[in-house]
Amino acid sequence: MKPTGRVIAQRLLQLEHGTSSEDLLERILCPENLQQAWLRVKANGGAAGVDGMTIAQFPAFARQHWQEIRSRLMAGTYHPAPVRRVFIPKPNGDLRPLGIPTVLDRVIQQAIAQVLTPLFDPHFSTHSYGFRFGKRAHQAVRSVQAAAEAGYQYAVDCDLKSFFDTVKFDRLMRLLAQRIFDKRVLRLIGAYLRAGVKLPEGKLEATTQGVPQGGPLSPLLANIMLDPLDKELERRGLRFARYADDFLILVKSLRAALRVMQSITRFVEVRLKLVVNRQKSRAAALTACGFLGFQIRRGRIVWTDKALKRFKERIREITSRSRGVSTFCMLRELRRYVVGWMNYFGIHQLYRVIPELDQWLRRRVRLYYWKQWKNPHARRRQLIRLGIHPREVYKATRSHRGYWFMAGTEIVQRALDNQWLAERGVPSLKEQWVQMHYGKQNPQFNPAAVNLTGTA
Repeated sequence: MKPTGRVIAQRLLQLEHGTSSEDLLERILCPENLQQAWLRVKANGGAAGVDGMTIAQFPAFARQHWQEIRSRLMAGTYHPAPVRRVFIPKPNGDLRPLGIPTVLDRVIQQAIAQVLTPLFDPHFSTHSYGFRFGKRAHQAVRSVQAAAEAGYQYAVDCDLKSFFDTVKFDRLMRLLAQRIFDKRVLRLIGAYLRAGVKLPEGKLEATTQGVPQGGPLSPLLANIMLDPLDKELERRGLRFARYADDFLILVKSLRAALRVMQSITRFVEVRLKLVVNRQKSRAAALTACGFLGFQIRRGRIVWTDKALKRFKERIREITSRSRGVSTFCMLRELRRYVVGWMNYFGIHQLYRVIPELDQWLRRRVRLYYWKQWKNPHARRRQLIRLGIHPREVYKATRSHRGYWFMAGTEIVQRALDNQWLAERGVPSLKEQWVQMHYGKQNPQFNPAAVNLTGTA
């Protein structure tokens, strides 16, 4: 027995999970686990890495080279390829760096994650909701709502500055070593952390810290890195909700919020070696704090003003008069975005804004059609075809008012009525919201029965 007690800890882990902790690499590389990992990577799709290999090209490559790659993995001589750096725009206008591994490395990382998750996930906090089976962002938001109903009206909104880019390797590897006793797996994970980054201009940059966003293993590593924070908050008896690096701590007074923020900032920076963004972090009333795109106002879940602003900006982009795409393509893209947006933000509990937003959305579509018709002769022909009397048509076709004004006129609304738009695939925010809150088995929904200042 070693003085550190490592053998005892290893035996306890074996008893807990019923398997040997020294054969992790064999379990990671077993055919069944690899097949499952490949199917997951294939379903997720994604772009090619630095080698240019696509998802479709990978099976032929694997059939030819896998045995050699497996031998190198078992011998510890496998070197992961650098990740390809891409940048995606953030809502505030900044760029978020993503690292795209090769398809081969995505499969291996997914295989590692599938074996390691049962070792770590059962020990994570119940207040951790990000990237976990059976956990969702909506559950995190509703837990904050439950805390508000219990009298927790103040919050510590703590923002970690560039969390994925500032994770210290030594700290993360120590946390991994607490449950992983197969040193070959630790070395392989370390190799992925230090694989490097290939920048868009072709320059190769070494990585000395951070967990690149974009790999299948990164979410699990992020939760492992922040688990000590969860345990510290639980030890103090604090109510909180965390989704990845976004977390909110709930307290009952502003004084308590200020005190908790000071102590937690010290814990994060001293113990976890992470950086707290003091400009974005604050202790304030819960109604002033956003969490995962939502706020709690008067006990109800509502989307934030920023989330609504981003929605309208995206709709304006899709229905832009100068895009030059066909109406069919525009409607397909519009429907995909609106349905996806409502699937997430539809838990918003104030009904009164839904019909207004629905009307605004339809007006944007009418504007697009009016622009597509281009000249007075085409507009006259289309309006008559849609049932407008020829003696009324001139009121619209001879108008010199702008597109947005014309899209809201009575004639254009009668021609392109709600039913006509729905038949062409224009999504209805109201119908989707009603289905989410009342179910599809409630066709007799009456908007007049809804409390317009509160929930339905």
